Amino acid sequence: MAAGMWCAVTGGRGFMARYLVAALLRSGDWRVRVIDLAPTVVLGAAGEAPAEDLLGAAIQDGRASYIQGDVRDLAQITKAFEGVDVVFHTAAPDATNENFELHYSVNVEGTQNVIEACIMCKVKRLIYTSSSGVVFDGIHGLFYADESMPYPLKFVDAYTETKAEGEKIVMEANGTKGLLTCCIRPGNIFGPGGKNIAMLASSRIWKFMFILGSGKNYDDFVFVENVAHSHICAEKTLSNEEGAKIVGGQTYFITNMEPVNMWDFVSLIHEYLGYKSQFRIKVPMLVIMVTAYVVYWLCKAILPIRVSQSLTFTPAKMKYVTLNRTFSCKRANDQLGYKPIVSLKPYKNVGWFEDNIGIMP
Repeated sequence: MAAGMWCAVTGGRGFMARYLVAALLRSGDWRVRVIDLAPTVVLGAAGEAPAEDLLGAAIQDGRASYIQGDVRDLAQITKAFEGVDVVFHTAAPDATNENFELHYSVNVEGTQNVIEACIMCKVKRLIYTSSSGVVFDGIHGLFYADESMPYPLKFVDAYTETKAEGEKIVMEANGTKGLLTCCIRPGNIFGPGGKNIAMLASSRIWKFMFILGSGKNYDDFVFVENVAHSHICAEKTLSNEEGAKIVGGQTYFITNMEPVNMWDFVSLIHEYLGYKSQFRIKVPMLVIMVTAYVVYWLCKAILPIRVSQSLTFTPAKMKYVTLNRTFSCKRANDQLGYKPIVSLKPYKNVGWFEDNIGIMP
């Protein structure tokens, strides 16, 4: 690969995308076109985040550029992809939003636009950021699920339903007029700047830690830098003729390959935040789900639509935190050469959280 080739990152100011942009710039192989909705790029304060400092310097010296663009607008995206060799399509609405029309317009129609723009601009490779949730039905737990797992008959939420539709479109596009594609399915992403861990930390009230359900469920948390790394692994494999024959049109689960008990992990977060002595209270599933449905429908009826569409305590979200959700990375390891670059093994040391979860005590 010639140094200085252009790649584009849609939704490039999103949580994981910022780490991906930084990783691409650090590699020295790419110039990066960051595409997002805002009219101009607004960087964090100098020194606040290394990734922001890196992007700011790269924009100044021409190794990166920022373009306002909406994947729902084919003309905008086509213009943004001119001269680009590779597209990393990460753009998506906030997963906590319950607005199906919004998710469909971005994750399905927007993804179709991205594919059409790639073909028109003769982009060589497209890597799509999907979700491990595309195989989760909210009824059955998943333990070490692999890519042979079919899509569920009914999805838990609008986000995963439309992500699955987008994924299908991307897989079907592989080989169309020279475009090679593959899909990345991250587990429960966390890291500085993310929301998942902060949300789990809210399960504590006063001196009580509330465990939802049995407390025995495991989850596959994945550090954000590992997800960014997996995208680069996928691109490198697709760029190789033999590799493209294997991974083109395929999907890959990406985790830290270190499943952990959800509530042990949450307890350590609380300990890090200074809540060392706490009483654990288990809330039965029946109570959780009845309460979640009542709260959800009351809020839908009473609160403004934008508020009710972004609630934390919903039936769908309760299913995510009470059932097993672990995934096999064997295919990603074997075919993409993916291995986590940041391990969870030190997580039992409370001090590890200070650098890796992005919330302060």
